[in-house]
Amino acid sequence: MLRQGIHQFKKPLSSYDGQVQALLSQMTLEEKLGQMTQAEQDALKDVSDIQKYFLGSLLSGGGSDPKAGNSLEAWTDMYDSYQAQALKTRLAIPILYGADAVHGHNNVLGAVVFPHNIGLGCTRNPKLVENAARVTAEEVRATGINWAFAPLCRGSSR
Repeated sequence: MLRQGIHQFKKPLSSYDGQVQALLSQMTLEEKLGQMTQAEQDALKDVSDIQKYFLGSLLSGGGSDPKAGNSLEAWTDMYDSYQAQALKTRLAIPILYGADAVHGHNNVLGAVVFPHNIGLGCTRNPKLVENAARVTAEEVRATGINWAFAPLCRGSSR
């Protein structure tokens, strides 16, 4: 009875709910498990593991750089090769890729490196923190990566 009551008031999360439900109904258990798995990119034995295990997400943690080096080109080539593998799966679900960007996208040569967030916070300058976050977002996006692991700030009500 309670379960029916919950579904009765369930609101859609987005306009994509129908597409998501249709996709989920086609997925095997292995594909669902893979989509819920986030692997450290440096731990992949082979790039084809993305396709083999239906990986939904990869992470470049601190120091987890492309094997070809830390240039912008090496980062974009790595991301593109991983995305190409994900798109070869039966349902061609794009991979969600995250990078540790706590101090900027500092693993990329030439990227801006920012102080610890507690240091930025000590400036008591919200505009400075916002600008640092914007620069980081732009530099992460320039590598193709679509998710930055970094602290978030919420505006305060003064």
